[in-house]
Amino acid sequence: MKTKAIALAVAGILSTPNLYAAEPSNQELLDILKKQQSQIEALQEQLKKTDEKVKESDQKIESSVTAIEENLGTSSTKMPSIGGYGELHYNNIEDSESIDFHRFVLYFGHEFTDSIRFFSELELEHSLAGDGKPGEVELEQAYIEMDLSDTSKLKAGLFLVPVGILNETHEPPTFYGVERNPVEKNIIPATWWEAGAGFNTQLNDGLSLDLAIHSGLSVPTDGSKSFLIRSGRQKVASADADSLAYTARIKYTAVPGLELAASYQVQSDVTQGAFGADANLITAHAAYNSGHFGLRALYASWSIDGLEAEAVGRDTQEGFYVEPSYRINESFGLFARYNAWDNNAGDSDETEKRQTNIGLNYWPHEDVVFKLDVENRTGAQDGSGFNLGVGYQF
Repeated sequence: MKTKAIALAVAGILSTPNLYAAEPSNQELLDILKKQQSQIEALQEQLKKTDEKVKESDQKIESSVTAIEENLGTSSTKMPSIGGYGELHYNNIEDSESIDFHRFVLYFGHEFTDSIRFFSELELEHSLAGDGKPGEVELEQAYIEMDLSDTSKLKAGLFLVPVGILNETHEPPTFYGVERNPVEKNIIPATWWEAGAGFNTQLNDGLSLDLAIHSGLSVPTDGSKSFLIRSGRQKVASADADSLAYTARIKYTAVPGLELAASYQVQSDVTQGAFGADANLITAHAAYNSGHFGLRALYASWSIDGLEAEAVGRDTQEGFYVEPSYRINESFGLFARYNAWDNNAGDSDETEKRQTNIGLNYWPHEDVVFKLDVENRTGAQDGSGFNLGVGYQF
């Protein structure tokens, strides 16, 4: 800045008309130089004042930022976090057509401190809830999570059970196909949440362990849904807690793009006191992405003790699916999925259901997806057709 001021002063000297109108005397030259020197000193003084004002402003800004950071560190001023997802489906299977805003979900979270936080998920299913209406308003998550150390944390409240692939991560842009796969829906059964306490620890890089004690299922004991796993979800709505459940999961993610996991759950009475039917769930899955190629595979199986479950062929319920995919670019991806499951695997009848889906996902944005898939049902079910969908998350 000083160099610029001096240059301007010199330019002023050179541009003075009297310098070239006539040859100046020594006294006139001296007067001109004194005048220019005064201008330079004035410019320097102005520059000094400007520098002082800039420094003062910087100090005020720094003080304000510090105050904001300190305030955000207190529980009373932490900003809440808001997110959510939703999906609209059009299904045309065997000339049965329907359109449904299947899910509208909002997330609400709050960070009390750097080590204590709250997370919740509120869902409206099928757009309209109430007496005689198709939908439900559900609280799917509401828990407090606390860091015990750099590698371990504890949560308590209402949370998603750590099993399968989709149960904990099921936002529409994260998976292929309009509808969630029927194996995790009917066998696991996703989406599945319970109330209790959970513990997570990182055993080493890429290897983690989850342990949870929580409320359990309460399956019907008569009628067409007798001992049907999905019908046993209590959704923590004045849930019977005569028999709690215990879940453990081991997960391996040390190899980039690879996830391997296995879960085991035990519940001493899946009927909550009606028959004393012990139940055990085993799941295992692999998910791998390398370049354009992806692969998901999952197996899940229930074993239920008791003559009552055996009599209806539901002492064993199991299923699996395999899903290869190809990501053409950031916007388009293709997939194919073969599903097979049987909620009556304990009987001798041919009750296995099979379903094949082939389709396309289009992501105009990483959090927005349009979906199309063709569906073919075989085995103990019939039907073929197609599905269209749009989904988002934020």
